[in-house]
Amino acid sequence: MAQRRRQNALDAESRLARQGSHILIVEDDFEIARMLGETLTDNGMIVKMAESGAQMDAALRNQKFDLIVLDVMLPGENGLNICRRLRAGTNIPILMLTALGEEIDRIFGLEIGADDYVTKPFSARELTARIRALLRRTAYAPDERDRSKVLRFDGWLLDPIRRRLYDPNNARVATTTHEFDLLLAFCRNAGRVLTREELLGVTHAGLAGPIERSIDVHISRIRRKIEKDARDPVLLRTVRLGGYIFTATVEEA
Repeated sequence: MAQRRRQNALDAESRLARQGSHILIVEDDFEIARMLGETLTDNGMIVKMAESGAQMDAALRNQKFDLIVLDVMLPGENGLNICRRLRAGTNIPILMLTALGEEIDRIFGLEIGADDYVTKPFSARELTARIRALLRRTAYAPDERDRSKVLRFDGWLLDPIRRRLYDPNNARVATTTHEFDLLLAFCRNAGRVLTREELLGVTHAGLAGPIERSIDVHISRIRRKIEKDARDPVLLRTVRLGGYIFTATVEEA
């Protein structure tokens, strides 16, 4: 199994390299944007630049992107507002760049829908690793493709192949990459307590430096989407000193 997973990861990496993932960088600092563009281009990605939310919107109207690198401090509309706006209507992975190093600022970025963040100054190697990790997750690990049937719980539908969540009225509900991965993990492990350590492995794919508090943020966002009362969750419960448990009955649709 371990050997198969390693091969799956290599296969996913090979697919990404062949496809030349399209990355939109939203950054108004010319030198940082140039460095990012050169780094990602050298790693086989196809890069487009935008200096503001307005330029980003224009680019998104004309082209499909696989991931957005979004700076917090931008002229006009700031990155946090842009992230919140994007997340209301799209599942595209968003990696935020921020000079704000305090944990509370990072938590806020995750709360409004960012999939990951990198704090300035950052290394090109770390940034590339985090982008590749997010791209792998949205390219679907083969383990997930082997278990690709749509899942149903409490009237909701979760589609692992198209990575979409539908509410009981069949309306699509936007999720971040990490939210979808967590919900999929819960559905596939319904009735079992999952620890925060296990859930960090699901959402960060072994990257160094994830903050455990981020799991609680993602769980809170999932509850606001699937629970009738997020303050009194029934489907996704906290297990004191244990982690979380998904209590819903999950069936293949």
